[in-house]
Amino acid sequence: MIRFTVSISAALFAATSLAADPASDYADHCTDCHGPSRLGALGPALIPQTLGRMRGPNLEAVIRDGRAATQMPGFAEVLDTDRIAALADYLRTPLDDVPAWGEAEIAASRTLTPDYAAAEAPVWSSDPMNITLVVETGDHHVSVLDGDTFEVLDRFETPFAVHGGPKFSPDGRYVFIMSRDGWVQKYDLWSLSEVGRVRAGLNSRNIAMSHDGKWLAVANYLPMTLTLLSTEDLSVTRVMEVIGKDGTPSRVSAVYQAPQRKSFILALKDAPEIWEVATDPNAEPVYEGFVHSREKDMVEAIASSEGLFARRRIEVTEPLDDFFFDDDYRNLIGAARDGRRGVVVNLNVGREIAELPLDGMPHLGSGISWDRDGRRVMATPHLKEAKLSVIDTETWERLTTIETEGPGFFLRSHENTPYFWADVFFGPNRDVMHVIDKQSLEIVKTLRPVPGATVAHVEFTRDGRHALVSVWEDDGAVIVYNAATLEEVRRLPMRKPSGKYNVWNKITFSEGTSH
Repeated sequence: MIRFTVSISAALFAATSLAADPASDYADHCTDCHGPSRLGALGPALIPQTLGRMRGPNLEAVIRDGRAATQMPGFAEVLDTDRIAALADYLRTPLDDVPAWGEAEIAASRTLTPDYAAAEAPVWSSDPMNITLVVETGDHHVSVLDGDTFEVLDRFETPFAVHGGPKFSPDGRYVFIMSRDGWVQKYDLWSLSEVGRVRAGLNSRNIAMSHDGKWLAVANYLPMTLTLLSTEDLSVTRVMEVIGKDGTPSRVSAVYQAPQRKSFILALKDAPEIWEVATDPNAEPVYEGFVHSREKDMVEAIASSEGLFARRRIEVTEPLDDFFFDDDYRNLIGAARDGRRGVVVNLNVGREIAELPLDGMPHLGSGISWDRDGRRVMATPHLKEAKLSVIDTETWERLTTIETEGPGFFLRSHENTPYFWADVFFGPNRDVMHVIDKQSLEIVKTLRPVPGATVAHVEFTRDGRHALVSVWEDDGAVIVYNAATLEEVRRLPMRKPSGKYNVWNKITFSEGTSH
């Protein structure tokens, strides 16, 4: 009887296993976000090298329930327990071949547009400093808007799954756009033409422009590198392997420009370090070993690096994500892995100086700062709680919280407006946009432009007179508001407009916009 029961169970298990087709399930449900080869697209690469570094719930739970505060849905209603388990095992199986992706492979991927010709002046009559780009993820295009008339000057195709904000050259002429599968595209706004593109990684996070506009840094998950490109011709200049002091290879969560410091700042995903990479050819030497004397002109030590791309390690207690920088880039706040606090790191002295209770997973990368009652403050949304935190950037104390109608993703403002705007990206009130007074911290108006549709991400025109809001749907729109009266001015149909980026605001590091 026992043998019979075991035989029946084994037969049922075998039948279930035969019924499960994880490769087919992956193709049906995962390819669009994670790529046909599992090397990443909109979502991260799904291979053992990256899955082994995931924190939090196990893989089966992620497939079943999704991940909170991300675009990863749950598949419990589509896949049964056995198919979920088979799919998880499939994702844990190493690829037969993970392509190498170093300088040679990057260089071989570079293509320049054959008929591109650089115009001597803009081929349009708009204000070059008031051009706004709209990233339309619905069909992988970017629209080029005149910031005064809101007419579309051009609409061009981008690589699949653009991620992170586009970066402009210091003169505002060129823009660089990156996709999650590592492609970097260069586009000439004056000529309204693509210049070329190159694949800088296999699964990438974001890009940053150097202070002088000469170099573009690409933060990669796969391979675990920082790719440095020449902005002039997209040629690869250097590929830096990212390995912690203890020998641990690490993904790069993000790379940021620190213009006053003439450097890039890297957030490491898997090692308790922050890296600073110099963009100044005259950068001082970095000493990582023993230094007998630091007296000027009498240093008794061997530099690990110096000059352009010199690398400095700043050790922290644990890996930090999602950085916010104060105005002079002396301090940063990083989000701790527990999602309940922020850690302040002084970049000058290279150590942690404060800790903030910021429960509810703060989204510090969307933080903004302004002057309030004679003091500099910053605010950040939270991805898991319906509130905003307001922080004094001198004492690093949380001054207050502002209750919202749901967890948000973006904050935006401008130096010429008394308000900042906060979306409610998650939950049933995702169609809400709060407008908040920067001095009283009171919500002065709650907009609901399209009931039931996700409303998110605000950008201002150069002068701050108009605020552009995304209706984040495939048949969405960019809604133009008068930033003073908060009345709707115009509605521009768009295909899931995920973000807007004004040339002037970005190249001048305008107050209230992300960098």
